[in-house]
Amino acid sequence: MSRFSELKHAASGKRRLKDLLLQSDNRFCADCGAPDPKWASANIGVFICLKCCGVHRSLGTHISKVLSVTLDEWSDDEIDSMTEVGGNSSANAIYEAFLPEGVSKPGPDSSHEERMRFIRSKYELQEFLKPSLRITSGKTSSSSLKSSFSTKLFDSFRIPSVSKNSEGMVEFIGLVKVKVKKGTNLAIRDMLSSDPYVVLALGKQTVQTTVMKSNLNPVWNEELMLSVPQDFGPIKLSVFDHDTFSADDIMGEAEIDIQPLITSAMAFGDPEMFGNMQIGKWLKSHDNALVVDSIINIVDGKVMQEISLKLQNVECGELEVELEWMPLDQ
Repeated sequence: MSRFSELKHAASGKRRLKDLLLQSDNRFCADCGAPDPKWASANIGVFICLKCCGVHRSLGTHISKVLSVTLDEWSDDEIDSMTEVGGNSSANAIYEAFLPEGVSKPGPDSSHEERMRFIRSKYELQEFLKPSLRITSGKTSSSSLKSSFSTKLFDSFRIPSVSKNSEGMVEFIGLVKVKVKKGTNLAIRDMLSSDPYVVLALGKQTVQTTVMKSNLNPVWNEELMLSVPQDFGPIKLSVFDHDTFSADDIMGEAEIDIQPLITSAMAFGDPEMFGNMQIGKWLKSHDNALVVDSIINIVDGKVMQEISLKLQNVECGELEVELEWMPLDQ
């Protein structure tokens, strides 16, 4: 490979890493929530701040291999490892799936001792992980990411195959059933009320509920189905006021991150083999529209997630939805 080709290849890798860092969930430290992290654990697959970086280094490279996003040279394997995990939200859905009551994450201003206690419990002792996914790591070469801590973990629930459906050449990995339950205190867009309906979009798919006449607290309980492509993003949710003689008015919007749901479901495999239990969590943050943490459960052999959303870019309004993950083989 010529010097020019090497530089071009390195620039491409840096661009992939930068694009991953720009994802909304990666703009804050995976462990304490501090903004603008500039460090990463290449084998765990999370972006972290300078203070948490020090704790990660103390764990040893067999647990966490720390690199600077801007200063260090990254190998292809290291960048691939980061992109395969998918970022902080995906990793935390696994590593913090069983965060006990009374155990709270450190904040940006927490002491070194608080960070050390939490980060060791999370990654080295794996106390918040599903027991069957816990890995006993011996000392390994820091350059061998194929045998790394995070790669072993995520290999244990990687999708075995992807089916091609007939909608163009889009590859689907499953379906998500969205039950739009109800709205609360929605915005007024007519004289005294509104005629709301909900639109869901995923990729090129769009589905919507029925229109509820003159109702600011509508109860839909409607089930809508979306196919999930292999390269999926968030479900974009919008609420509109139906108008007969003019364009429909927007009544708020929100995004639903389905990565925690899918990651948790794949980690457990066939849900019918388990009793009712919690298997994951989508954490509330200032970067999403959650009213409270969203819990992912196995309920009667199904992977379900209850979500309460505060509608964005509007003066008021909340929406409750329920997701169910349905793999293709189901």
